[in-house]
This record gives sequence, structure tokens and C-alpha cells, in this order.
Amino acid sequence: MDVKNAILLLEDETEAADMLANYLEMHDFEVLLARDGAQAVDIIHQKAEKIDLAILDIMVPKLNGFEICKKLREHPVLSSIPIIFLTAKDQESDEILGLEAGADDYISKPASLKLIEARVRSLLRRQPSRTSGWLHFGDIYLDPHNFEAIANNKRVELTHTEFNILKLLLSQSNKVYTRQEILEYISDDQKFVFDRTVDVHVKNLRIKLGKSGEYIKTYRGTGYGMNRDLAG
Repeated sequence: MDVKNAILLLEDETEAADMLANYLEMHDFEVLLARDGAQAVDIIHQKAEKIDLAILDIMVPKLNGFEICKKLREHPVLSSIPIIFLTAKDQESDEILGLEAGADDYISKPASLKLIEARVRSLLRRQPSRTSGWLHFGDIYLDPHNFEAIANNKRVELTHTEFNILKLLLSQSNKVYTRQEILEYISDDQKFVFDRTVDVHVKNLRIKLGKSGEYIKTYRGTGYGMNRDLAG
């Protein structure tokens, strides 16, 4: 089954938002709908690994479309996704401002649903595939296929062993792994590894993750897992 492209849709007009969201969902997209800038920020924080494209109205409450565009362009996971401004601000100067803010396209309202869909598909065709499957917990993002780790909006250089420990913990973030399970995951048959070696690697991993290291919790008498109390 093909993975659906996910679209962040920022639109505060209820009827217009619901109509476009329903249309896109009927045409095989997943829509993450935000009705103001604060909701958009929450979606970016919680689901950055899913978002493939953003459609932003400019004049929305709390944080406007320009500000959300800036946050997307500064986000290490989302900095290169296509962004479309869909707005009633239809002067040439408005379009120039939108493109200068980092948008890839600018559509003036009113616009047909078919036109919006066509622009979305056109931008996604030019975009490199993002289906590698980021793992995510809090502000930690891990791309297991491209060996890339991000924490607190910064790329983190990890050793192969540290990366694999973090991948294991993130793969089932609601599970606590014993030291033995972690050892079996990070070592091969020819290499003897002491039990306490895991503690050393986890300590180094936490140091490299900085403040985000607190997401890795020691479950006394058991092992290690992600701190579910901090998952929000």
C-alpha cells in the first residue's frame, strides 16, 4: 500500500478549510489541518517527520503564514519541503513578499480545488522522496536510512553504536529495553561486549544529545527506554 503524502494546511476560514481538506483527502492525500498559527506550530513539533508539503494562508490568527513559513524553512527536517501560499492577498507585491519569504508557489483566492491539487502534485513530483521514515520523539529525529540524527534543531554526530541504540529506543518508544536486548542489537556474534558497555554508550549518547538527552530514561532494575512522561 502506497504511503499518502501529508499536507500541512493552515486556513482559518472554516468552510474553505473543510472544503479543501475534504477534497485533498478524497484525492489520496493526508491533511494535517491547522486553523491558526499556534496549531500549525504544534503540528510541526509533533509530526514534522510526516509533512511533505505545506499550504499556508497568510492572514491567520496568532502566527501568520509568513511566520509559519519561516519556521518551516528553519526546521532541520522540513527546510526543503514545498510551500504554497493560498491567500486573498492578491497584489503583485504580496506575491513577491510570499516568494521572498521562502514559498515555492503563490495562489490567489478564490482558486479552484483542481488548480490547487494540480499545483500540489507538480511540486511533489519535483521533490525528492521523503518516504525514508523518520523516527521521532520530542525534538529528536532520526533518519535510519541516511544515518542522520537531529536534536534540538541541530544535527548530531553519533557513532554507529550510539546511532543504533537511539534507533532501537525510538523504534518502539513505549517499550523498555533490557541491557541484554540492547547488547544483542548493537553487537555481532564475533564480538564479546560487557553488560556495562551499554551504560557507557547511553551516557555518551545523552551528552551528545544535550538537553534532549533527558528523553532517554533509565528504568532502574530493567534498562533503558524513552521517557514517556516527556512525550508531549
